[in-house]
Amino acid sequence: MVDTISALERRLQEACDELSNRFVDPMDAYCDDDGLPWIPLGSGPGTCDAGRPAFVTEQDLALIRAQCRVLAVNNEFAINGHENRINYIVGPGHSYRATLKKNGVASPALVADVQAAIERFLRDNRWHRRQQELVRRSDRDGEAFVRLFAAADGGTQLRFIEPDQVRTPPELVDDPAAAFGILTERDDVETVRGYYIDGTLVPADEIQHRKSNVDFNVRRGLPLFYPVRKNLRRAERLLRNMSVVAEIQSAIALIRKHRNGTRTATQQFISQQADVTMTNPATGQPSFFTRYAPGTILDAHADVDYEIPATALDAGSYVAVLQAELRAIASRLVMPEFMLTADASNSNYASTMVAEGPAVRMFQRLQAQQIEDDLAILRRVIENACRAGQFASEALTEVEIQVVPPSLAVRDMLQTAQALSIEYESGILSPQTWSQLSGLDYDQEQTNLASAKRSGIAAQ
Repeated sequence: MVDTISALERRLQEACDELSNRFVDPMDAYCDDDGLPWIPLGSGPGTCDAGRPAFVTEQDLALIRAQCRVLAVNNEFAINGHENRINYIVGPGHSYRATLKKNGVASPALVADVQAAIERFLRDNRWHRRQQELVRRSDRDGEAFVRLFAAADGGTQLRFIEPDQVRTPPELVDDPAAAFGILTERDDVETVRGYYIDGTLVPADEIQHRKSNVDFNVRRGLPLFYPVRKNLRRAERLLRNMSVVAEIQSAIALIRKHRNGTRTATQQFISQQADVTMTNPATGQPSFFTRYAPGTILDAHADVDYEIPATALDAGSYVAVLQAELRAIASRLVMPEFMLTADASNSNYASTMVAEGPAVRMFQRLQAQQIEDDLAILRRVIENACRAGQFASEALTEVEIQVVPPSLAVRDMLQTAQALSIEYESGILSPQTWSQLSGLDYDQEQTNLASAKRSGIAAQ
């Protein structure tokens, strides 16, 4: 009997803890009044792991990731932030073109073969959608794991790995070289030897690990909204409470105050004023309804006052608080406020997305990081094709890939075209690069032009 009671108490405690965790951040118990976390024992000026203030164990990281995943699914402001970052970093997609390196001597046929291998990879892996997911995963989880599989015919397949799958096997929990599911050199955390995927060590050359918001010597990344997750929750609750209060106040047309009436007299007055009386089937109590037509004038005796509660509603005071929370979140994202709130009344797109604007500079930096990681994958694609004998190994040293991301700054199209024309005529810009900057495929456009000439519909 005692064991049964103890088991029931334990289950009740677990249920209460789970319910509490949904509304209270368990890490709050380890924070000061200003929200700063305590410094773990043993850390100090000599500690090299800059991620320790945020997470110390794999369980800490899993909890942080779970909180931010909930926001990415349920919080409308977080969803808007994630989607807008994808819109500006990836946009309609990056363009890729194989070309000879400076002073390269490879044949045009080799360049064409490399371009064909790249286009096959982009097509087979639906690369544009993969790019979007890479940004979403990196922002939502703080990291994205990609595994590359080389096919016998030289093709390359790409698959995602969930962060929860990368964890240290139980028998290696005391090995500092295998912390957080990543096996590194003992004296160099940046030299990765492999990743433990579901307990199996996978060589590092098969995995690409994109981590965000941490230093190089931190093994795992932090989610984008980790510093402002409380702001996002407060903004969501504040908006909900504002809507509920407004709904309640607007639903009550008026309140009659019977200053000197008894309960019986009040009930009698209500029944006499009612146009329709109905019995509530759930409670068995009568409900009284009175219709007030537009322009109705109410006459009441001295003991009855009429009050309209909707006139006391002041939503503007709450909106200012909500905007302050959202500005704090937008500051974390280095975004104009309208990109997070979808309210453009306080911003001008043309003035915020200029070339020197902080938002444009930030998105350009993120695009550069994306391009660097994407090129690492494409180089692996070319290596796999070379091993399969699709083309000569000179492609690895003689051919490079040019990447052009979507434009960010607001541009005068005529002025931009004139500048490109001057650069082309001056011999410092190739027609291929001009096509890329204009979002066009040079080879395809040449084919289209030749076809148009044969059909006699070429522009005069």
